Amino acid sequence: MSQTALLVLATVVFLGTHFSASTPLRPALVARVGERAYLALYSLTSFAALGWMIWAFVQAPPQPLWHGLRHLPLAVMPFAFILLACALLERNPTAVMQQGALKAAEPARGMLRVTRHPFMWAVMLWAGAHILARGELNSAVFFGGFFVLAALGSVLIDARKAALGEDWRRFAAATSNLPFLAIAQGRNRFRAAEIGWLRPLVGLVAFAAVFALHPWLFGVRPY
Repeated sequence: MSQTALLVLATVVFLGTHFSASTPLRPALVARVGERAYLALYSLTSFAALGWMIWAFVQAPPQPLWHGLRHLPLAVMPFAFILLACALLERNPTAVMQQGALKAAEPARGMLRVTRHPFMWAVMLWAGAHILARGELNSAVFFGGFFVLAALGSVLIDARKAALGEDWRRFAAATSNLPFLAIAQGRNRFRAAEIGWLRPLVGLVAFAAVFALHPWLFGVRPY
């Protein structure tokens, strides 16, 4: 088996471990072992698949497809890191075991007014920018796996959360998956004050740190 084929297989397994959470397998396992044991098993399996995928990517030799837009991540990644910081630093009903946030009088605040999936969009921006920047087959497979995971994952999360009933419908009616769609449709309003300055600053500092350490962390100069 070629290194590229091995990477494709690892990527498929990685995606499969994540998408299994949206199949009947999840409630069956939860009923058998409990929610916390399921989450632990799911996390271990996902990290193992991720490790295999990273190893396969590192082993696969580059196969150029087009002239990469090398500097594109410099323009895109600051926004990805801001979304990531907002996703991690504010409560989101779409996150694991955070559905209690739906009970809030106004569950869609801050970056959730822009998109109810800021973490997923951070991943999509990161993956898409790196696919275009590298312009080679194995990078398209590797980063494409993350792009598919985030894009399809956000849709599957919405479908699974719909079972929460009226609380979810109220939240979904005031938000959108696609950034700014709910605002453009008049279902919400952008309020920069709710996002504040600290979360974007944390995101930009994280971006600057990763940018500076990129050659040592990943073996590639981003500039």
